[in-house]
Order: sequence, then C-alpha cells, then structure tokens
Amino acid sequence: MRSKSLTRFGGALLALGALGLLAACAPEVGSKAWCDKMSAKPKGDWTINEATDYAKHCVLGTPKS
Repeated sequence: MRSKSLTRFGGALLALGALGLLAACAPEVGSKAWCDKMSAKPKGDWTINEATDYAKHCVLGTPKS
C-alpha cells in the first residue's frame, strides 16, 4: 500500500512540474510576442478573455516590451 501511495504522489509531482515548465514557455499577456502570437492564431479559436486582452493591449494600448 505504501508503495502505491508513493507512486501516485510521484506521478502527481511530475505532472505539476511539467505543467510549470509549459506555463513558463508562454509569452506574457500583452507583450509584443503575445500580440504577434495572437495575430497569427485564427480569430475563431480565441477565447473571450484572449479577445479582450488583445483589444486592450494590442489594439487600444501599446504592447508591453
């Protein structure tokens, strides 16, 4: 039983670590890189939040450096 618990804990820890690494690769919302990425993404695939952030940072305001 104890071995099974450690295996689950290790798997969960590994998954969280992988998620953290993937999140670190995404450009910051509002940055020039993010605006360029969103411009290349099909508009139909945008979420409401992405569209709002795009309008706020890339259309109405200046992108973060």
